[in-house]
Amino acid sequence: MSGAPHSSYEARLLRVTAYIYDNLDGDLSLDTLAEIACMSPYHWHRVFRAMTGETPAEAIRRIRLMKAANALIIEQAPMSDIAERFGYPNLDSFSRAFRTAYGTSPGAFRNKGVELTINLNKASGDYKMFPVTIEEFEPARAMGVLHTGPYPEIGGAFQKLNGILAARNLYPLIRGMIAVYHDAPGSMPEAQMRSHAAVLIGDEFPTDIEEMEALDLIGGKHAVMAHKGPYATLGAAYEWLYGKWLPQSGEEPRDAPPIEFYLNNPQDTAPDELRTDIRVPLA
Repeated sequence: MSGAPHSSYEARLLRVTAYIYDNLDGDLSLDTLAEIACMSPYHWHRVFRAMTGETPAEAIRRIRLMKAANALIIEQAPMSDIAERFGYPNLDSFSRAFRTAYGTSPGAFRNKGVELTINLNKASGDYKMFPVTIEEFEPARAMGVLHTGPYPEIGGAFQKLNGILAARNLYPLIRGMIAVYHDAPGSMPEAQMRSHAAVLIGDEFPTDIEEMEALDLIGGKHAVMAHKGPYATLGAAYEWLYGKWLPQSGEEPRDAPPIEFYLNNPQDTAPDELRTDIRVPLA
């Protein structure tokens, strides 16, 4: 496969990184950075983190500290003034962050007198590959239980969902079990992230259940990654999908979240045999 698609994604990373560098006092929200990258916020955060190994927020902190470090070299201003200008309320917090990043104090760095160069971080490490196919799907309807909080804790929402299905004898009416993750990990505090434990439904499924919410799943072209193994290893699969496969695929994600489709039941299936399809809507 040609390297052109990957270069396109890398060009977006460089464009966003340059924007951060030039606009540290401006709007650095996820929506703004995604707009500069010309990609849906749903997916840009995942692509950025998977390709660079850091979240946009971490990149902002790194670049902010790098600019502060260079200011120490090229300016005569007091260190406390530089610290405040680059977002550190006092010299102690600046010194701690500086030593963590560079292994030395701001004063020793200033005495050394060597400027730093901004670089595009690239994620390191070996990735396991997963099968990915491009498939077309019809729009679908789902009903789900909202979970707000860390994604690994969505099990409580699935417990509630299963309780509702059992109490109302709705299992015969469902067409599949899914999870919809509305916010990219790392894009906001974990306590605020939203997801749904949900089931695919047809017209016969009741939609007036107070504890559940209706979800419309878009149809069309999707990338479908097949994962086999414990749910705990899905995070690494997402990193490969967004950090390796998508940039090299020539495909563009749509403005809709990825969805996990569970193909067997963890109650009667060994963890190593669990099968999950991750679907990403494509333009």
